[in-house]
Parts: sequence; C-alpha cells; structure tokens
Amino acid sequence: MTKQNRIEDYGIKIGELPKGKLNKITDVKGIKVGHCTIDTEESKTGVTVILPTEGNIFTNKLIAASYVLNGFGKTLGLVQIDELGSLESIIALTNTLNVGLVHDAVVDYMIKECKKENVEVESINPVVCECNDSYLNNIQLRAVKKEHVYKAIEEATANFAEGDVGAGKGMSCHQLKGGIGSASRIIKLEGQDYTVGALVLSNHGLLKDLCINGVHIDDRVSKEKDIEPQEDKGSVISIIATDIPLSSRQLRRVCKRAGVGLARLGSFMGHGSGEIMIAFSTGNVLKSYLDNEIADIKILKEDKLNVVFRAVAECEEEAVLNSMITSGKVIGVKGRIRETLRDYMKLKE
Repeated sequence: MTKQNRIEDYGIKIGELPKGKLNKITDVKGIKVGHCTIDTEESKTGVTVILPTEGNIFTNKLIAASYVLNGFGKTLGLVQIDELGSLESIIALTNTLNVGLVHDAVVDYMIKECKKENVEVESINPVVCECNDSYLNNIQLRAVKKEHVYKAIEEATANFAEGDVGAGKGMSCHQLKGGIGSASRIIKLEGQDYTVGALVLSNHGLLKDLCINGVHIDDRVSKEKDIEPQEDKGSVISIIATDIPLSSRQLRRVCKRAGVGLARLGSFMGHGSGEIMIAFSTGNVLKSYLDNEIADIKILKEDKLNVVFRAVAECEEEAVLNSMITSGKVIGVKGRIRETLRDYMKLKE
C-alpha cells in the first residue's frame, strides 16, 4: 500500500495516550480490513469488510455490543448482538441501498467458510452497516455486488488504505470529503499492553461546526468560497475493537464514548443522522464447538474503564480526521464536488 499522510503527519496530535504500531484498528491482533472500490462516472461507492478474527468467527464468537446514538440508519444485525452479546459474522460497510445485496454475499461467504469445517449453518447474524453516499453516487444503481464483497474479503490486510476507498468512496464529512478512517491507542493494565482501536465510515456533520483540537476550522482558514447550506444530516458508523476482556454490558458503555469523539469534532447528531456504534473484544473467545456448559471468561474491573473510555474518544476523533485527510477530491454525479480537508486547510505535505 502506498503510504498515506494522516492527520498526525501534519503536526496535529489528538489526545494523550500512546498509539499502536499502525495506529489503526488492526493493531488489535487478528483483525484485518479490506476494501473494494467502485469508481465510475455514475458510481462512487464500494464495500469495506472487517474480519474480526483470524479463525472462523461463526465458531469462535466474540463478545460484542452495539449502541445507537441517533437511529436514522439501516444497519442489519444489531438486534441479535444486543440480545446475545456476541458477534458471529464478519462486518461489512456499504451504501444505504446496497445493504441487502451485501448481506446476501456475507451469508454466502460465511456458509462457505463453515463448510470447510463441516459446520452446518441454519441461522447466522450478518452485520452490515451503511451510510448514504447519494450526494456523490448514483445510489439507485446498487452497484455493489457479491464479487465486490468477495474481493474486499480476499484483499483484507492489517495495513489497509483509508479515505475515499471501499465504502468510503462516495461519503462526505462536515461537507468535505469523508470515508474510511482509523486509529488506535495502547493501554497498560497489570503491566501488560492492551489495544483499543476504532474504524469509522464518516458521512456526517456541517463544515461550520467542524473543530480540530477545540479550534473551529473557520478560525484556521480564510475561506475563498462558501459551502452550500445544508441540514445537519448524514451518518457515521463506528466499529470499536479491543483485546481487553470486557463484558457485553461494558462494551455497550464503551460504544457510547465514541459520541465524545464526534462531539469534540463539532457534530450535533442531527435528526437525519445515524450514529451507530458496534464494539467487540477479542479478549474472550466463545468456542461454539466445545461441550462445556459453563464458559470461563475474564472481564476488566469496572473502575478501570476510565482509560478505555478516553482511548475510545481519542480513537474516534482521530479516525474521523484520518478519514478526511487521506481522502482525495471527488467529483460525483451531477457534477457535485467534495473538496478535501487537506486542500481546504491548505496543508503542505
């Protein structure tokens, strides 16, 4: 992958906690991320997949939770996550009208993976999240097909690209170019390093509200042209991962802190916006093929969660900025344009 300059490369440091090696969600061991981007005159869209574990997630379930801050969204799979507190599928991100097609592809993929282990699948809970990219993409074409999902899975890696790639190709953030962004933080517990990571699909917010490290962006730049008026709508999907052993209830608390990072950037989570968070931990693996009736798991002491909350907020804030700063300028349908944060702020590489 070609090196991308991220927000820290421009001298902008978010938070105080140490970052992981890649400063991405994949600093949590076992996680991979892949994209397939569709970039034609009419279609500015794609799919991004998160593979949560190196093994078969269906037979090696992970403890998970979700939280809906504002529910103007069409994510599939949250009901079972909230009821059972576990994740049993890869996670896919795409555009609003492609959720069903991507769901079908994920089901096919999971069945295929389970057949390799002679596991019969009669029910599965695929997780497919979306944001609406119709400002730049002819969304009614529903361009993302099964082959695109499979390509994203095949190309999944630890050091993945960010910005206007995969599901992020047609997304807008604070009326500039948004997309895929990620960040990670390292936490020390009982003398051992643990990782918290976040990946976002950013498609929300107004430019007039955007803050970077507490400073309104309009105070940083002299505007040469106005951005068209727009309602506060759009969405952001936040996927949070950690290797800290946490319960589902604790992970739900963790999910809520992603909203802190969004608020620090100036998001007001408007009526037409969908802020949806999903968190999972690799710290406990629920092996479905064992005969044990009692699962032996560990969880973090409740009063040690403060640093995890801070880590999530820092990751969320930086991940959104990375999604914007790594994106290129995109000219979409009807000649609509999204400029980059980099160009808007006239940052030098």
